[in-house]
Amino acid sequence: MTVKIKAYSDFICPFCFLGKGPLDEIMKEKDVEVEWMPFELRPSPYTKIDPWKEPDKLNSWDSYILPAAKKLGVDMRLPRVSPHPYTHLAFEGCHFAKEHGKGNEFHNRVFTAFFQEEQNIEDIEVLTKLAGEVELPIDAFREALVSRKYREVHQQALKHAYEEADIRAVPTFIIGDEVIQGLASKERLAQVIEKGEAKNKQNEFDGLQCDVRGNC
Repeated sequence: MTVKIKAYSDFICPFCFLGKGPLDEIMKEKDVEVEWMPFELRPSPYTKIDPWKEPDKLNSWDSYILPAAKKLGVDMRLPRVSPHPYTHLAFEGCHFAKEHGKGNEFHNRVFTAFFQEEQNIEDIEVLTKLAGEVELPIDAFREALVSRKYREVHQQALKHAYEEADIRAVPTFIIGDEVIQGLASKERLAQVIEKGEAKNKQNEFDGLQCDVRGNC
């Protein structure tokens, strides 16, 4: 039985981008279904994050993020999109993509566009181009973003993350009853997934019985 994973992330979170790598590897080896869930680190109208003008963030990039990327073999750079974009439009695009069966493909493309190509993922035309690259209907996609068709859907998803799921930091991975907060190795993910697989096997037989009339 497929193990379902909810991965909470934000497109401007470098550790979320790094966390995608081990998860992608696991998907090739295990029967898992990943659903990317939105979480905005700095939603509008709060001031945008601008690491190029914040020495502590630049130091963190050099001290922690780049070494982790090199160790994991991930090609990434600190985008010179200054300040970093708001991500609500990108997430609204994800809701459109999910409805068209391309949710994970679009999510992954937005991630690489930001952390590998330094594209402005707040720009509707940029997002529309990325949608076309994963074979989404670009005219309908652009119209959905311009009209804010998925605004309420996205706000409800954020409310779920902040209040119901009680997500406090990203990345956060929920695998069955297990919660992994922060960057997780392939080995750690595999260990938790295997526990989920074992539990699923047990659940397959829960409640099976015969009644007093001999019906089984």
